[in-house]
Amino acid sequence: MNKRKNPLIGHVTHGSVFDDPALFDPSRAAELKMRAELLRGLERWLKNSQHTQTQAAKVLGVTQARVSDIKRGKISTFSLDLLVRLAARAGLQPEVKLAA
Repeated sequence: MNKRKNPLIGHVTHGSVFDDPALFDPSRAAELKMRAELLRGLERWLKNSQHTQTQAAKVLGVTQARVSDIKRGKISTFSLDLLVRLAARAGLQPEVKLAA
């Protein structure tokens, strides 16, 4: 399978598909798992906050269209660093833990 055109990269997958070495090398899988976790946290925050997309966009400092991308789980449209910043703006206190 061509890793560059993998349809699984377009949306958040709830499972361990990122651990499949036939689909992702370990370094790419690690980043995608972090991005997926942050995006799921932002999706939960949106749902629980009861903000409209416009209100959430103001809190996060992004456009309403970007909030829509979060709600739709469009992981490919967000970098890891942006997701960390958005999670912090939402008050989610993102942090990194390393396993030995």
